[in-house]
Amino acid sequence: MKFSASSIFALGLTLLVTSTTNAFVPSATSLAAFRPLTRRATSVSDELGTPCVEECALESYPNMPPSVHPGVVTGEAMVDLLEDAKKRGYAIPAVNCVTSSSINAALEAARENDAPIIIQFSSGGSQFYGGKGVDNTDFRAAIAGAVSGAFHTRTMAEQYGIPVILHTDHCAKKLLPWVDGLIAASERYYADHGEPLFSSHMIDLSEEPIEENIEICKSYLERMSKIGMLLEMELGITGGEEDGVNNEDVDPADLYSKPEEIYQVYEELSKISPMFTIAAAFGNVHGVYSPGNVKLEPDILNRAQKYISEKLGDDAPEDGKPVKFVFHGGSGSDVSDIQDSIGYGVVKMNIDTDTQWSYWSGIKKFSDDNKDYLQTQIGNPEGPDKPNKKYYDPRECLRSAETNTVERLTQSYSDLKCQNICGLGEKGEVKNVLGPRRGGLPV
Repeated sequence: MKFSASSIFALGLTLLVTSTTNAFVPSATSLAAFRPLTRRATSVSDELGTPCVEECALESYPNMPPSVHPGVVTGEAMVDLLEDAKKRGYAIPAVNCVTSSSINAALEAARENDAPIIIQFSSGGSQFYGGKGVDNTDFRAAIAGAVSGAFHTRTMAEQYGIPVILHTDHCAKKLLPWVDGLIAASERYYADHGEPLFSSHMIDLSEEPIEENIEICKSYLERMSKIGMLLEMELGITGGEEDGVNNEDVDPADLYSKPEEIYQVYEELSKISPMFTIAAAFGNVHGVYSPGNVKLEPDILNRAQKYISEKLGDDAPEDGKPVKFVFHGGSGSDVSDIQDSIGYGVVKMNIDTDTQWSYWSGIKKFSDDNKDYLQTQIGNPEGPDKPNKKYYDPRECLRSAETNTVERLTQSYSDLKCQNICGLGEKGEVKNVLGPRRGGLPV
């Protein structure tokens, strides 16, 4: 089925106004019932008529499972990607994005490192993406912003030629209506495309009693798994502060999950679907703090894998890692702790604080390097009548932010053992970049 650009836009609007009670929900619940995605039935490029050549047009990758393809992956392809990460011993960086520029920087970093990436939005980040001029009553702006970011990611991920998991970050109990709106959007998207708009969502009820946490997550997993979406749930509290949530003063004991609790979650969610990951707490903290203030204990994950494998007996997987874990609060962590956690089943690590700093640092560096050209519109060291337009063009400082973020994410890719994963080889030279008189970046 082909769609025009106007129909895609109309579809996006429809996703926002359709209530969850009228949303399309298919009857199949098992992973085996999902339509295989070894070949893309459709792509954004097909629908919009945008060019899709070379890596964009690949059906699969030399070094990846055959279901994994360029662009946003969902259902079977997403599960196969995460299984590949666990099997080969790498973790995928998950980058919180708040603008199209930050999304593009993350996609560029992924291609530079020949590897997958996870693009994720928080509630606050989604609202910012939609614009602070839009009223956010009933999460209107946050829902619209996340959907807008999803369409941008879907459009550009194919162009960069890399596989992308499209995800949303922490959703506390008070934010559930936000995710409800996004799941409704995915259900409508599934009705027309055979896959959800988003790949996965995180439900963070770690501040609630564990029984309530599990029951609510089960209800969401049941709904989401019907359309091939994965649920990430949090068990135990991540310390520090992020996106307006402050856990700096929580009881230190709450920063560490117990193997018995992790098994309780695994056992209950497995009754619904295998499409879940667990963000267990092992001392994780959001933000960056002075050395010695954060004590990570990744061996908690190792002990949990052994405990659950013993409980499963003959049904335990051969690798002894029944759980796919998620590492929250990864910024500033010691590389040895990161790589130990990967060995214990971590397949995803969130990166936000460090990329925020790298983005800002790129802007600051550009400002510092060109200070004498950024004080007035006219007049600089080259002469009092010389214009400065090409320096204060916003593309200049934003591009500096992007390239600095790509460099920082390359470090993360190395730390996560997530380089040269797809088998695309070194990225070729970007061609036909227009000069300053034709709309390209002037410097």
